[in-house]
Amino acid sequence: MDFKQLVSFDFHKKKHHLHEIKKCNNFAKLLRKKMINNAQKLWNNCLDLIKRQIGEDKYQSWFTSLTFNSYNQETNVLCLNVQNIYIKDYIEEHYLELLRKVLTNHFGKGIRLMYHTKASIDTIQEDKKAKKVAEDKTTFTSYLDKTRTFDNFIAGRCNRMPRAIGMSIAENTSKTQFNPFFIFGPSGCGKTHLINAIGMKMHEMDSNLRILYVSARIFQVQYTDAVLHNTTNDFIHFYQTIDVLIIDDIQEWLSAVKTQEIFFHIFNHLFLNGKRIILASDRPPVDLKGMTDRLLTRLKCGLVAELEKPDVQLCKDILTSKSQTSKLKISEEVIDFVANTANGSVRDIEGILNSLIAMSLVYKEDITLSTVKNLVKTYVRTEKKETTIDDILNTVCNHYKVSIDEISGKSRKQELVQARQVSMFLADRYTSLSKSQIGRRIANRDHTTVLHSCDKIRTLIKENKVFAAEIEQMETILN
Repeated sequence: MDFKQLVSFDFHKKKHHLHEIKKCNNFAKLLRKKMINNAQKLWNNCLDLIKRQIGEDKYQSWFTSLTFNSYNQETNVLCLNVQNIYIKDYIEEHYLELLRKVLTNHFGKGIRLMYHTKASIDTIQEDKKAKKVAEDKTTFTSYLDKTRTFDNFIAGRCNRMPRAIGMSIAENTSKTQFNPFFIFGPSGCGKTHLINAIGMKMHEMDSNLRILYVSARIFQVQYTDAVLHNTTNDFIHFYQTIDVLIIDDIQEWLSAVKTQEIFFHIFNHLFLNGKRIILASDRPPVDLKGMTDRLLTRLKCGLVAELEKPDVQLCKDILTSKSQTSKLKISEEVIDFVANTANGSVRDIEGILNSLIAMSLVYKEDITLSTVKNLVKTYVRTEKKETTIDDILNTVCNHYKVSIDEISGKSRKQELVQARQVSMFLADRYTSLSKSQIGRRIANRDHTTVLHSCDKIRTLIKENKVFAAEIEQMETILN
């Protein structure tokens, strides 16, 4: 065999070996691909089992972003993609035992779990937008009312607990305890003042925080405008950059399904990233009929606190404080009268006080009781002393020919149920008591019963003219 033949022989031999090696590599790749596919199928089976165990809502909230990354059969290590560390921590805190059982059942004993934080294109874009907004702080406005602070939020028995919790939240900006903080109470009890005070205090504690106050109605208008102008992603990205989101009057969303849906996603992002959420409403989450179940679950997962109507003593304290701040001289007699006729509404008190200040400046006269009595007519329903529960119960009992004991009892007879509901409706309208106080006083019921009764009577008044006339007759007697 000459040299050329030898070289040709070696080349063909080498080529044959390379072909064999290539076949082995292809086989190994196919084997690895098959093993990965099998592992991915096993993980999908795990997810199906988890969904059946915890339900669709919780599954959608926590497990849809948990996806297969890789599996090493030799080390028995399963690696999963997770959107962020907050989801990982939540799953391990609440579902670790379930996850361990399911993985052992499908991958065998000794299975180990690792996580990989996934940085998707969307996340990168969000980070860029957030960074851009953070760099240009002059373009950001918090819309907080700087006049509503803890310094001028007068404490009393009716608001002591919500105020203390709000102060605790504001002074500990790095903690996420009581998140979300949900405040509810009737109109004029100070909800807007308190949530603004929390925002102002948080800004004082950390001026770098992006704090936003917005009413539910404005949020809804912004979202509708974003849909019309095809800028929904920009709308979402903006709200996802907020550190402290404060939304007032969220009962405005009861019939706005799309607004609830978009807020649900914003809420999830902020909550999972450790951002603070503060909400206010005229009723507790349990009575927000029309809110989706998955959003209600999130509204209730933090702390819910009730702000009751200010009692007469708190009204006096508010009047005294505000008159001193405005340097308006009014007598104790005038303060007592306004406090007893303001129906527990801080807004009415502020309106009356502003009118008194204006009159004092224009006429340069002392504020007399007769002047105040004429003025109060434009703010409250009646000039006489505050209507009491006893007044209402006596009026209702006389009308329906029943006793107070029967109304306060547990009988479900139609005439007694209606008398009970009318009593609660009139008490809510004519006294300064909170719904919780009314329920306890009339029939030892909770605030939800009072809320239902008021809604029921309002509906009957609209639908039944005879019944409406009966209510008007009882109101005339009370007045």
